[in-house]
Amino acid sequence: MASEGQLEYESVLCVKPEVNVYRIPPRASNRAVRAADWKLDAPDWQGRMRVTARGKVAYVKLEDKISGELFAQAPIDEFPGIAVETVSDSSRYFVLRIQDESGRSAFIGVGFGDRGDAFDFNVALQDHFKWVKQDDEFSKQAQAPDNTPKLDLGFKEGQTITLNIGQSKKKERTRPQSSGGLGLLPPPPGGKLAPPPSARSTNHNTQPAMGGAQTGFLLELDSNSANSVAPSNASSTASSDLWGDFDSAPSK
Repeated sequence: MASEGQLEYESVLCVKPEVNVYRIPPRASNRAVRAADWKLDAPDWQGRMRVTARGKVAYVKLEDKISGELFAQAPIDEFPGIAVETVSDSSRYFVLRIQDESGRSAFIGVGFGDRGDAFDFNVALQDHFKWVKQDDEFSKQAQAPDNTPKLDLGFKEGQTITLNIGQSKKKERTRPQSSGGLGLLPPPPGGKLAPPPSARSTNHNTQPAMGGAQTGFLLELDSNSANSVAPSNASSTASSDLWGDFDSAPSK
């Protein structure tokens, strides 16, 4: 069964086409390393540098420019650290600890002709281990128990909830009241409105007056008709006299 390291893929962090390698003298004390002590004009090896990462470990690989054959490799598990150190007198040179497959290690000096290449190499390692630090913090937070109190939203035993759906409260309408304090009665279903009591009493009181007016009006008509009847009687009398004359005439 493949191990976890073999299952992780290898990503490329940085590639520099030209790098110089120097043999450096053993460190006599703990003082800082100076690139001026190396033979900078005569590098011991020249080639290509490729920086990769597999999981949390970064690898600085020194390869041949043409064939790509691996010359040396330096695994780096932290930065800055003992695997990669800067020198005190220049920003273009570093001390690199290389290891072979058997685990043997040695220190060599590497340098770049361009200051920008050295800056890119430094930033590539910083970004990788910044990501490693954040990933470790996330893992610790995920494994740490959550001691914060949790809100219990579940129903307790015997607890119920009532939902009123489609029901609304109707507002009660107040009936207007008259000034006398008597409420108006609603009209009978399908019938006509009856006059109020006050109107009925008024009709009874005024009915004789209306009848008198009509009686006076009829008396006036009678008087007029009486006056107009007299000429008709006269004419009838005249006509009867006229025919009476004919009737009284002697027959021949």
